[in-house]
Amino acid sequence: MTQELPEQPNTAASPVPRHSEQPDRSMKIIVGLGNPGDRYRNTRHNVGFRCIDLLARRWDVNLKERRAKAVLGRGRFGEREVVLAKPRTFMNNSGEAVSYLIARFGVKPKDIVVIYDEMDLPVGKIRIRPGGSPAGHNGIRSIIGELRTQEFPRVRVGIGQPGLQGGQVSHVLNRFSEGEETEISKVVTAVAEAVDCLLEENITVAMNRFN
Repeated sequence: MTQELPEQPNTAASPVPRHSEQPDRSMKIIVGLGNPGDRYRNTRHNVGFRCIDLLARRWDVNLKERRAKAVLGRGRFGEREVVLAKPRTFMNNSGEAVSYLIARFGVKPKDIVVIYDEMDLPVGKIRIRPGGSPAGHNGIRSIIGELRTQEFPRVRVGIGQPGLQGGQVSHVLNRFSEGEETEISKVVTAVAEAVDCLLEENITVAMNRFN
């Protein structure tokens, strides 16, 4: 009597599963640069703070945690944990706040997105970059010095060049004109949409769509 062997699966006909890249779901920390205090509220140099405030409203994040280096709030964007932060250091020492955030939450520089003002861009324009030099911005210079890398994503928000009557310092520490305020309100919304896109898709998609 011949013993029947169990039927073997036809492996030749079975498709080999392909490796699919897992989406990035790591924590992201969004930092808007500016100077603390009522004196600097709504100045050109504080446009990063305005972007964080709008993101907090959009994502229902409460910016209630006050630490020595930053005011921050934790929440979620889709499946991703996010932190929104505004440094309590002055602009030129922004790196201290970002270094604190990285150490506290255990993230890498690539998981930080920094939003800040840029004089070399006209009011109403934004530029997203994966890294690069400070290009004269003291806040970014401070962050690069603390992190010892230029490789962290950033969103540059145009505030325009100073006019013939004023210098750079007075320009960034003054408020927007009435006409500029209309444009900057629109661009702050565009920045929030760009950050949404960066987190939902990736920085390349965000650059192609918003730059």
